[in-house]
Amino acid sequence: MKTISQVRVKQVENVSENDFTVDTTFVLFFLAIEFGQTLSQFGFDTILLAITLGSIAVLPYFLPMNNKPKFGSWLVGRGLIAGLAILLGLAFKQSLGVFLPETFRFLPMTLLIVTAMMSCYFQFYGFLKLRFVK
Repeated sequence: MKTISQVRVKQVENVSENDFTVDTTFVLFFLAIEFGQTLSQFGFDTILLAITLGSIAVLPYFLPMNNKPKFGSWLVGRGLIAGLAILLGLAFKQSLGVFLPETFRFLPMTLLIVTAMMSCYFQFYGFLKLRFVK
């Protein structure tokens, strides 16, 4: 027979903490849009953005989580998101000055910074959150 405290601990264990994939996906999306904007001007910053984009696409897989998907399906999903965002970044750059004002050129980087800060907050909160001892 289980006591109430044992049931409560079991309920806390069953809470899924896999929501980090959502916030890292937003970071990946806005980083890929920024990469798509700078893709036509090949330079050192484009190389650094490509390395960062690859690491943001792959490394969140290795964070601790309860139910990990297969690595291949993880990469395909993240690759599709990044590819779509790169195309959106190219289209966004072409629309600047034509459909959108030129000052909107900084919008993807601004949104990237905000989502990266929120993602860091969620990650640190998840790592440092107090958990019941088994």
